[in-house]
Amino acid sequence: MRLLTTIASLFCAAVIPLTLSAAEKPVMMLSYSEYIDPEIAKAYEAATGVKVQIDVYESQDDMLAKLQAGGVSQYDIVVATDVVVPTMIKLALVQKLDKTAIPNGVNIMEKFKNPAFDPGNTYSYPYQWGTIGLMYTTAKVKGDVSWALLFDEAKQPGPFVMMDEMRSMSGIAAMFLGYNASTRKPEEIKACGALLAKAKASSKCIGFDGGVGGMNKVLAGEAVAAVVYNGDAVRNIMDEKFAYTVPKEGGILWVDSMLICAKAPNKAGGEKFINHILDAKVGAQLSNFNRYATPNQASMPLITEADQKNTGIYPTAEQLKVCQFQEDVGAETKIYDQVWTAMKAR
Repeated sequence: MRLLTTIASLFCAAVIPLTLSAAEKPVMMLSYSEYIDPEIAKAYEAATGVKVQIDVYESQDDMLAKLQAGGVSQYDIVVATDVVVPTMIKLALVQKLDKTAIPNGVNIMEKFKNPAFDPGNTYSYPYQWGTIGLMYTTAKVKGDVSWALLFDEAKQPGPFVMMDEMRSMSGIAAMFLGYNASTRKPEEIKACGALLAKAKASSKCIGFDGGVGGMNKVLAGEAVAAVVYNGDAVRNIMDEKFAYTVPKEGGILWVDSMLICAKAPNKAGGEKFINHILDAKVGAQLSNFNRYATPNQASMPLITEADQKNTGIYPTAEQLKVCQFQEDVGAETKIYDQVWTAMKAR
């Protein structure tokens, strides 16, 4: 009887913490689609009793619209690209982090600490980083890969898809024209719009889509080329029929970050999950699944050797020289909006 009582006591001690945890609010997360290993959320729930629900979006513009339409009080965590973080802060869509609740913040690489878009990591911690480039069918594209495959009708190899993100596509157009990817000059912004409008009007253009959608069109043979995020391409290229690269004019560099929404229903839970993502093993699991580069120094020894050598994930020094991070353009955002809206309406 004493043995049974002892076993029963141990059993209760084991299940009580789980029962209490299970009573906690779920963590609501908004992120790009296909951007986390589902096992991470499952393992977190199994260990803590806290469910993580992940809703998805396909473009930065969609995410901003969703938060402004009430998402700030629906979601705890939002994963967002560096270029839109200053706008999110100005619009009061996010709130400052309680760093004492995120001790694994010490694991992030030095180059991702104190970023220009969020000095001191006041609002954000990095999630993944990478490039925006071109995925294409190798049988149709030979030699040096250039953005001319989209912007020069004489060099278009077949149907292509542009990314449905204003700053990303405007930045690519700017780099092709020899401008800074974050140009603030109205005449250059308008020139980028004109170049995009010309590409859109081409008989080879089959429209705009999210990075995943464009990738799927290439894989399905509907498109020969598409503007995509590197990890989406690398994760789904299974043979030499397809390839991904940063075109010779350069690509967009980005870092996606985790932020807490301004009216998060479970801020504490959101910060606990951010801390979980920044764990060395979990960070490696995330990148090994996503096939994006990790910003977590502690995770690097656990990244597969093949991925560490894959230039589609970790670009070469030569590739990085021609890539650019995009910056907040302040008041000129209105010009970008106007030019983009007019181009899409044509």
